[in-house]
Amino acid sequence: MSVKIRLRRMGAKHQPSYRIVIADSRSPRDGRYIDQVGFYNPLTNPAIINLNKDKAIDWLRRGAVPTDTVAKLFTKFDIDPLVVRKPGYVAAGADIQTTPTAAPTQVAGDTGPTE
Repeated sequence: MSVKIRLRRMGAKHQPSYRIVIADSRSPRDGRYIDQVGFYNPLTNPAIINLNKDKAIDWLRRGAVPTDTVAKLFTKFDIDPLVVRKPGYVAAGADIQTTPTAAPTQVAGDTGPTE
């Protein structure tokens, strides 16, 4: 199954707004989708773009391919699909979990080695 990140058209005639969705490439443009990761309204000035960055990066790591338009929207959030797929990528602003180095601990009342 080929998975794409693409726009799903919403709204009335001549007033489009879009959901950024994860969908099977065989499903129609406004058909069934797997997950929603954002929203895009091009009619406002400036355009409104809401994106769940963590979900988008997670789907890119799983192999979802963004369409050209979605890839351009991702650049506004500093997401480069080609870079995200590389191992070891850490999102900007993400909390990096590191283990503290083992430092020798001293027990209260212990003054060091005795001779």
